[in-house]
Amino acid sequence: MIALVVGGLPVYVHPQVDPLRHADAILILGGEDYRRYPFGFELGVQGWAPTVVVSNPHGPDDAWLTNYCATPHPQLHLECFVPHPATTKGEGQELRRLAEQHGWRTVIVVTFRPHVSRARFILEQCFTGDLVMVASPADTSVPSWAFQYVYQTLGYLRAVVQPGC
Repeated sequence: MIALVVGGLPVYVHPQVDPLRHADAILILGGEDYRRYPFGFELGVQGWAPTVVVSNPHGPDDAWLTNYCATPHPQLHLECFVPHPATTKGEGQELRRLAEQHGWRTVIVVTFRPHVSRARFILEQCFTGDLVMVASPADTSVPSWAFQYVYQTLGYLRAVVQPGC
């Protein structure tokens, strides 16, 4: 158990988070932790990229995000999508499609800290450009960390067993 916790520190607790740099788009990955959305929107308002792309894996069942995406935001060029499948791999497939359509070479990816490494691993299989992985600022409780160790590890295993985009 101790080996698992220590082994997960560089992957989940202290993943490689990249310094912000200007990009072609900002992609906010979907998830239960809603703190990533305002953080990603603020990066767009600050001008880090001309387009903010939002994954809404719950579709119309997520009323807040659906309404936000339907509301005009003059300070943002906002594109929202429902990934199919509703997973990081589905988000990577949409990133690949949008990047090819718009000629994006650099994308800032916003997620939360325990997901950064796994998201990078999956998205690199879909997008050949530069990923700038950033974590939304958020405190995580000890029970949530325990859950994320298990959840992210299982997600990594699935990505290894079913590689590719």
